[in-house]
Amino acid sequence: MNSVAILTDSNSGITQEQAKNIGVYVIPMPFYINGEMFLEGINLSQEEFYKRLSEDADISTSQPSIGELTQMWDELLKEHDEIIFIPMSSGLSGTCQTATMLAGDYDEKVEVVNNQRISVTQKRSVLDAKMLAEKGKTAAQIKEILEKEKSESSIYITLETLKYLKKGGRITPGAAAIGTILNIKPVLQIQGDKLDAYAKARGKSSAKKLMLKAIQNDFDTRFKDAVSEGKVYLEAAYGGNPQEAADWAEELKNTYPNMQFNIDPMSLSIACHIGAGALAVACSKAIPEELI
Repeated sequence: MNSVAILTDSNSGITQEQAKNIGVYVIPMPFYINGEMFLEGINLSQEEFYKRLSEDADISTSQPSIGELTQMWDELLKEHDEIIFIPMSSGLSGTCQTATMLAGDYDEKVEVVNNQRISVTQKRSVLDAKMLAEKGKTAAQIKEILEKEKSESSIYITLETLKYLKKGGRITPGAAAIGTILNIKPVLQIQGDKLDAYAKARGKSSAKKLMLKAIQNDFDTRFKDAVSEGKVYLEAAYGGNPQEAADWAEELKNTYPNMQFNIDPMSLSIACHIGAGALAVACSKAIPEELI
């Protein structure tokens, strides 16, 4: 049977250890902290990242170099016939575009998926790709299926601080100051290739209620049939706040006791732009049987 290697980046939230257990591969995302390069999950842990963030270090995201990508592909093709590469959403990083260009030199042995996901929904795509490969699908078939299903997910995120939205130019300094005084907690949405404002709430408790209402609306509309068939995964993520995340996970499990559920640390690329203390709820629809 054709051997397909499943490769993603650390924006999926999959650690190097988890990748080994799952049977996939993860290329670490680079970060620059005060001018020094670090690799997520290699020499930059979640704990160290949030420590440096709290110290107001100058942190910026980057993307794997051309050499790093092609070296990884070359190594994988020594043991596999094909590669399916699932990077973070093309709307949030240039990795997908770069990889797609490079794949043209690999005689269709490398397929790059642009299914516009990140964090826990990107992880779900990786798990789906692994399942499809085990079912005998080729890399090209897996790419087609994942891109066909790319819109079948949602993420809603609330923040602890407006500092990083101000820093990134997403809100004005004046709006950030007023929002902080009034304890405004925005709810953001990742739907497709954009991080957009969804709603505003007074306080985090109200923001969490808004997120639950938003995800329930998705269950009642976009994913109604899939929910009734038990074909939707409930997912959550958090940014450097494990105790608050545990309470959030408990609330979600109590609200949706019959759904498959997992919670993971938020990818550092997101945390870099929204800060510590974020909480997210997400969902992904299972791949339809007719496509498997």
